[in-house]
Amino acid sequence: MTEEARNEEAEADSAQATAAAVSVVAPGEGETIVLGTTRMRVLEDGSHTGHRLAIAESVLAPHTDGPPQHRHGRHDEGFYILSGTVRFTVGAAEYDAGAGTLVMVPPGTPHTFANRTDQPAVMLSTFTPDLYLQYFRDLQQVLAAERPPTPQATVEVMRRYATEPATDLA
Repeated sequence: MTEEARNEEAEADSAQATAAAVSVVAPGEGETIVLGTTRMRVLEDGSHTGHRLAIAESVLAPHTDGPPQHRHGRHDEGFYILSGTVRFTVGAAEYDAGAGTLVMVPPGTPHTFANRTDQPAVMLSTFTPDLYLQYFRDLQQVLAAERPPTPQATVEVMRRYATEPATDLA
């Protein structure tokens, strides 16, 4: 085999390996998780990022309350508002985040969010590392099994993923 042929073969192998590593999730694709009036579409579950990052798109129906205020022990959580307005509560402070706003929550920071408006709100959420994405899958199972879900059940699921309610702010 000539050197040119070996180079062409190596380039083809490299291109094939690169294409296999790329993840593409088209509109309407991705795992769907339904949590009451919130619909989440998983765009990246961490399996393509070495578990460094997970990404989900969430649609919050009008007048949707979020989780109880809580703190994550081992991951950052980011929220980029695509449309609508989301109310973030961070400790005692409240922020109304409209389209184009990014909210980053580092570990240990108490927070929650809600859609207080008459319009749906859509946000892109990141979890670094991907640990917390499994919380939403587990919570969906709890919600399916219990009618209505109890706050204690939600807290029990949170604790599996290094997350605690911010009881000092309740």
